[in-house]
Amino acid sequence: MASTRLQSTVHAHHWKGFRYYSRLTRSPAARLDPVVLIGGAMQRKEDWGRLEQGMLEAADVICPDLPGWGEADLLAAEHGPDLLADALRHLLDDLGVRRANVFAGSYGTAIAYRLAQTAPDRIARMVLAGTMSTIPDEARPGMQGAIDLALSGVRERFGPAAVEMLMCADPGIDIASAAVVRRILSRRFEGVSEDELAKFVANTRRLLERDLIDTSLSPVVPALFAVGAHDTLTPPELCRELALTCRDSWFTVMPRADHLLHLERPRELVDLMTRFFATEPLAGLHRDGLNDGPYDGPYDGAVEYLNQSRVPALT
Repeated sequence: MASTRLQSTVHAHHWKGFRYYSRLTRSPAARLDPVVLIGGAMQRKEDWGRLEQGMLEAADVICPDLPGWGEADLLAAEHGPDLLADALRHLLDDLGVRRANVFAGSYGTAIAYRLAQTAPDRIARMVLAGTMSTIPDEARPGMQGAIDLALSGVRERFGPAAVEMLMCADPGIDIASAAVVRRILSRRFEGVSEDELAKFVANTRRLLERDLIDTSLSPVVPALFAVGAHDTLTPPELCRELALTCRDSWFTVMPRADHLLHLERPRELVDLMTRFFATEPLAGLHRDGLNDGPYDGPYDGAVEYLNQSRVPALT
């Protein structure tokens, strides 16, 4: 995966007995609040590639290894998103960041949503990709199967099972860069360490043992929800359902994508995030801003504002 050429600094953090880390890269031309990137259950702070590169054109970027991720300490499954949201808030304190824009994908969305509930003053705006409030029944056997393979030590079967859980398996559906993304994930899972496997098991059990997100308190932070049109893990209808729990929210579906938006449509996702974080109009997101190659219509479904009856739409 491509990485930034700018110099990054790694910081160590400690909270509630856990050691964890952040990777901070300064933008040469920052015009937005710093952007925090919170990934899926096995995503490391070094794994953001083109998404990180693209956001550095407008903001400093913070990539955390929260407890349970990457170099950080293992986080047992009984700990929920409250501890992780508090750890993220403490990380921002350590870095001297009063307010940040937040992007979270998949497993990481529960942390961003919880921070928006408990400390809305720390988030300017947030983008949540591939999310839902709870794991549906049809997805649970595949996730439990991946746990069983991880515990059995059968690496040659664990990797393919994990990839199939994350990606749309229908060969008749056109997913952008699907072959490349499969190779990236396959190499990632083939090289997973025993420590990472233990974290995968704990993080996945955390998803299965409780609701992913508690929606009893509606966040007031402006939030944009994005999902791949062919996401089989967090389907568009469940993502939109969660978006409706927020007081000020937008929703969009990206064609030619499944659960791995940041790998399949990084250029389009960066454009969408940059506009949203900058409070720019979200209507007519077509060729403008995307002049470095052919355009194939990622916003065909448009960006839907969900709360017209409560507050005026941004667009």
